[in-house]
Amino acid sequence: MKVIVTSNNDVAGKKAFELIKEEMDNGAKILGLATGSTPVAMYKYMVNSDVDFSNMTSVNLDEYVGAAPDDEQSYRHFMQVNLFDKKPFAKTFVPDGLAKDPEEETKRYNKVIADNPIDLQVLGLGRNGHIGFNEPGSPFDAETRKVPLTESTIEANARFFDNEEDVPKFAYSMGIGSILKSKKIVLMAFGTEKADAVKGMIEGPVTNECPASVLQQKDDVTVIVDTAAASKLADSSIDEKIN
Repeated sequence: MKVIVTSNNDVAGKKAFELIKEEMDNGAKILGLATGSTPVAMYKYMVNSDVDFSNMTSVNLDEYVGAAPDDEQSYRHFMQVNLFDKKPFAKTFVPDGLAKDPEEETKRYNKVIADNPIDLQVLGLGRNGHIGFNEPGSPFDAETRKVPLTESTIEANARFFDNEEDVPKFAYSMGIGSILKSKKIVLMAFGTEKADAVKGMIEGPVTNECPASVLQQKDDVTVIVDTAAASKLADSSIDEKIN
């Protein structure tokens, strides 16, 4: 695990984009992508670059159960607005929030992942250490499934909705087992509210009470955090600093 501390999230987004471009130059064809505020700067650098993504495939981590693709709060909509409408990909996959049969939808999406093995997976980090919507207690071998969201995650997501009661309570999420099959992983986290989760992920024991801690067991993981999120790390845990 390589840990990079940046002065702010814009610098982090630029570094993450550079890692994606590097992997594409080395032959990567399939990106695992994430939503939320964390990767927005990275997507801006992707959009404003001269990199051609038209031969690339994307596989997204998750989607809210009940969210239509054109719902402004859906992750499909987020991806269209922030990336796909401006930088077309050959193929893009996001779980179907309106699927009538959750079991069939999770089977379908697990086949998508199996048929499109991810070269580079982008992750954010929840305040409670979740990756994707794999909340504390999630098994490390899980595949895509319908999951209930914890109160802390619902609270964190409430800022995107007019009313907290409108925040979805369930999501389809790629499982930790599926995430770990990715060849390389880039995880970003920003802000003091993520500092405990960052410390647990990097310096704590490997436990599903901090799901991201399992990344300690995987090769080719790069963690990019700002100084606030890194505030509780020991200096010995940091490999590089970028201003």
